[in-house]
Amino acid sequence: EFGPKRVIDTPIAELGFAGIGVGAAMNGLRPIVEFMTWNFAILAADQIINSAAKMLQMSGGQFNVPIVFRGGNGQAGQLAATHSQSFEAFYAHVPGLKVLTPSNPYDAKGLLAASIDDPNPVMFFEHKKLYRSVKGLVPDNYYTLPIGKAAHAAFGHDISIITYGWGVHWALDYCTAHTISADIIDLRTLLPWDKETVEASVKMTGKVLVLHEDTLTGGIGAEIAAWIAENCFQYLDAPVKRVGGLDTPVPLALNLEEDFLASARLGDAIEDLLSY
Repeated sequence: EFGPKRVIDTPIAELGFAGIGVGAAMNGLRPIVEFMTWNFAILAADQIINSAAKMLQMSGGQFNVPIVFRGGNGQAGQLAATHSQSFEAFYAHVPGLKVLTPSNPYDAKGLLAASIDDPNPVMFFEHKKLYRSVKGLVPDNYYTLPIGKAAHAAFGHDISIITYGWGVHWALDYCTAHTISADIIDLRTLLPWDKETVEASVKMTGKVLVLHEDTLTGGIGAEIAAWIAENCFQYLDAPVKRVGGLDTPVPLALNLEEDFLASARLGDAIEDLLSY
């Protein structure tokens, strides 16, 4: 439909087609490189981290790399350890990249359009579980959403829940079921992330929970919790609490996978914070 040079079906060789994409971006195109899942993109990490992220600085500003790397991230349900990993924090640690992860169809379209327009390399994480579980209206017209700006998934005054991706729906489901007035922040962008919106929420509630599906140690939650402790300590009525996945490879068995997920510990964490 779009001609032989618009959509290219490549061999399953992530390092190769990622490198071709980086070279194409340096020569004036705006490629979108699609990985079946981010688990497989480990093979392309050299091109992403050592080429795409660093080329603008290392070339003295001569070469932008306007490229989007996109694919499925996180659990999809009993796909075991090597197919269920969350990689957003891995890439959010790399200067030169932008890291996005939408939680709903409207945001996915608007943020993807903004990513394509952006002159920098963008990592676009689409949660595998949300592909088939979350539906929403998406306008036919072209629109973009601002990169680096969070959104409110819910407004409340008792507790701030800072999250993204699947975590937005965990938080909404629990707080709705238990009639908790929660200020739920959907970060949408993890690098750079929206400090102003987070600070405003912390000022209002004084109680903060950072929630993500990724394993707890070294996750996005650690960075956000540290920033809040350094910059918003005077507003806190309780210690900042983090909830994430267990520090173990993702199990295959359904009951063990459910225990691994942060959602298994979300309720206790919320009730603990509300008790202060």
